[in-house]
Amino acid sequence: MQQPQLLHEEKVFKDPVHRYVHVRDQFIWDLINSAEFQRLRRVRQLGTSFFTFHGGEHSRFNHSLGVYELMRRILETFEGRIQLTYEEKLLCLCAALLHDVGHGPFSHSFEKVFKYHHEDWTRAILLGDTQINRILRRFDDSFPKKLAEVINKTYDNKLIVSLISSQLDADRMDYLLRDAYYTGVNYGNFEIERILRVMRPQEDGIVFKFSGMHAVEDYIMSRYQMYWQVYFHPVTRSAEVILCKIFQRAKLLFSQGYPFMQEPVMLLPFLQEKVELADYLALDESIILFYMQLWRREQDPVLKDLCARFLDRNLFKYVEYNPRDFRLLSELKELFQSAGIDPMYYLEVDTTSDLPYDFYRAGEEEERIPIMLQMPSGELVELSQKSEIVQAISGKRRFDYKLYFPLDKVMALPGDLSRKIRERLGVMEDA
Repeated sequence: MQQPQLLHEEKVFKDPVHRYVHVRDQFIWDLINSAEFQRLRRVRQLGTSFFTFHGGEHSRFNHSLGVYELMRRILETFEGRIQLTYEEKLLCLCAALLHDVGHGPFSHSFEKVFKYHHEDWTRAILLGDTQINRILRRFDDSFPKKLAEVINKTYDNKLIVSLISSQLDADRMDYLLRDAYYTGVNYGNFEIERILRVMRPQEDGIVFKFSGMHAVEDYIMSRYQMYWQVYFHPVTRSAEVILCKIFQRAKLLFSQGYPFMQEPVMLLPFLQEKVELADYLALDESIILFYMQLWRREQDPVLKDLCARFLDRNLFKYVEYNPRDFRLLSELKELFQSAGIDPMYYLEVDTTSDLPYDFYRAGEEEERIPIMLQMPSGELVELSQKSEIVQAISGKRRFDYKLYFPLDKVMALPGDLSRKIRERLGVMEDA
């Protein structure tokens, strides 16, 4: 078994969330300096949330470093409690560092329109012709495949998988703390030190001492609040809606042979649906924003308007929507069409949902690993059996539906038509 190759001197990143990120292994240092990992500096962690929380400009690069640091600290707390080989520790650290390496620009909007998933690209980066793959193979030719299995949750060591992918793992702990810090909210804060102290390794996953149950409850509630107050904020979602519409419009125009003023060379592989790994890695958010700047000068009125809205933060307004009210949506589409406002791009029902915590349900498509408490007797008990707070939200998926539209366009319509649309939307006269 290969032994650790330590740096001559420890490298340290100053971090606002964990104070410092420590790198002692040459292997990890080389991965951080790979081109594919450095690309994450140019991909925001929170997508369009900067429109709502102006501090939310942090990148997937610093989140990935944070997850690595938490994993490093977790492994330190496991010393003397479980025997892990150097390879197993390295798998944990590399999975933490590289779990998001496949994310692209404005990930979720881009994925939705161009129909791919960042986890597939993560696997391609680990296994393909990349600097990361060459570094990983220095350890062992089979190491990239093992790492891909850990991130894909198919690796046979359940403890290693649970550290990076469970209902309480290094990834979730870092992004809650980091996103709360950069957005300036208090919802995502919880006692990370306490959680690390009560975390215990088992062969088939991690458990938590019963004495630390309240810290775990705090984490669960922090996660719940962050999703509804930050990640699903309606202004952020409005920007996401417009972003998706921009990509949809560009894709349709390209398919129709529209003569762009400047050929979107960097986006051609995506528009042609012939994307190679090199094409994907060449794309980041600065390129998307560059094309938006070009497209706001295009002749096509829809693409031009949507890009200007996104760049200038002239976002869609929203109202609450009942998904069973099909008649309302149908009427609004007809009214928008008659007003010359294309409902395909200017009327959108957006659905958000979250399941804050769930216990194990055998046979479910997405089986969630429950959080287990270790009682003083050594017995393991599922969290919601002991916590009334967690029991109250366990297995209960919350949904939210909103209808987005450009109020400025509606207000600019002739009086009667404008009034009729606003009445159906439930928008006040002085909105």
